[in-house]
Amino acid sequence: MSQQSLAARRILLVIAGGVAAYKSLELIRRLKERSAEVRVVMTEAAKRFISPMTAAALAGTPARDDLFNLTDEAEMGHIELSRWADLLVVAPATADLLARMAQGLANDLASTTLLATDKRVLVAPAMNVRMWLHPATQRNVATLRGDGVAFVGPAAGEMACGEFGPGRMSEPMEIVAAVEQQLKTPTALPLPGGAGALVGRHVLVTAGPTFEAIDPVRFIGNRSSGIQGYAIAEAARDAGARVTLVAGPTRLTDPRGLTAVHIESAREMLAAAAAALPADAFISAAAVADWRVASAGEQKLKKGAGGPPNLSLVENPDILATLAKASTHRPKVVVGFAAETENVVANARAKLARKGCDLIVANDVSEGTGTFGGALNQVHLVTSSGVESWPRMSKTDVAQQIIARIVAMLD
Repeated sequence: MSQQSLAARRILLVIAGGVAAYKSLELIRRLKERSAEVRVVMTEAAKRFISPMTAAALAGTPARDDLFNLTDEAEMGHIELSRWADLLVVAPATADLLARMAQGLANDLASTTLLATDKRVLVAPAMNVRMWLHPATQRNVATLRGDGVAFVGPAAGEMACGEFGPGRMSEPMEIVAAVEQQLKTPTALPLPGGAGALVGRHVLVTAGPTFEAIDPVRFIGNRSSGIQGYAIAEAARDAGARVTLVAGPTRLTDPRGLTAVHIESAREMLAAAAAALPADAFISAAAVADWRVASAGEQKLKKGAGGPPNLSLVENPDILATLAKASTHRPKVVVGFAAETENVVANARAKLARKGCDLIVANDVSEGTGTFGGALNQVHLVTSSGVESWPRMSKTDVAQQIIARIVAMLD
């Protein structure tokens, strides 16, 4: 990140009331050192955790907190704030503030400013794991995503309350990276209620692992959780597309509003994907097993004195290459994934040429990255014209950015 990467960009930081508010002070400092202009709005609860004077000293402007301030609101201060900013950032975003945003409530300066804005909004949730996982919060999050609100985090870890799980606010530098990514796109927030960028389009997505039988009990598989592929299917659905999701064995619940086809093996996945054609776009996010046992046992293989069985492997069909090189019903946009443990970009470039697809989304899944099964992902978009590296962000945000790219490629 360049120390001038946010020069002259205007960030309105909304701080809600939670223990994670202390991180917002570091966030202000990190934004300022990148030459951003920062203004701060605090909820009444936020002032229980950090001092408005401290936030103001770091931002270089007074921290605002009163919707009925006679001086500020004489000039409609909440409107002025919402129009001044290039981006609104809510950090921490508590369950309460997310709920008020989702319902369009405007009962304090923070919620009124958020409702009055025509600019993009980035939120960094922070709350107890049970609050984050509660169906009410998840409904609110889904509503906000549908309205165009972007999310960074939450991360999984130990809470101030002693519990462990998703709900920790992302670290300040992760939020800064998300801010930079958001500011690469037009700052005006697309108004909801439109027909949708992908209305009338059919998007085919594969997700999760494939399991290749050794016998009725055992199989060859991989650690793919399917989270990224499911997020892409949901993002395409939210953009108005008719979506077919071909999914290997995962523990995920089928998203509503799309067609889900469940398979186990690579050959079954290829058959289901081919049967779903024609499609305008094909996103091959599944981690397909490269090999299968040539002849799976009809009964469970038993231990014997002769030692372990000799398994003869044969290559599975290449689903991505098959659809990318199809002579009929080839989707207009074909996107592959490259999950690598070394030489990520170089291997992705080679895969792009070898498979015949239009775009490769490459990521590092080596031990310690937390990509497989985790909530975050860092990807590189590889095309014939170059490589675009994105900052680490939530898999949902990655999915939304990928769908936005596909929309542009389909135009």
